[in-house]
Amino acid sequence: MTSNDKTMTVLVYSDDANTRTKVKLAIGRRPAPDLPKVEFVECATEPAVIKRMEEGGIDLAILDGEAVPAGGMGVCRQLKDEIYQCPPILVLIGRPQDGWLATWCRADAVISHPIDPIALAHATAGLARQRLAKAPVA
Repeated sequence: MTSNDKTMTVLVYSDDANTRTKVKLAIGRRPAPDLPKVEFVECATEPAVIKRMEEGGIDLAILDGEAVPAGGMGVCRQLKDEIYQCPPILVLIGRPQDGWLATWCRADAVISHPIDPIALAHATAGLARQRLAKAPVA
């Protein structure tokens, strides 16, 4: 992603369609005025997430730690181990006490259920800005 891009691609993983919808509504068309518009890629299964991340072009991933059968924390750890220059990953956790586990899984940010739209948009914007700052200059 570069500052000249018109969109940033955000992958949203959850087996629950309602959770994916809440994430998309919380972030909206753009998480902050200084960032590009968001294009969402939805995944309901772990194999779909792995396949889409391997294809590239994802700027940020949001993974539901409560997804079944493959929780977002395990998927996060796998992606961080297997994807070269893995994009930032935000993990949604069921309990604030699970934050340490999400950190161990190398999540770049953590938000607890129920989803707080302001906190999610703020965390997403922060990760997107970090990604922009690390983007190679053309």
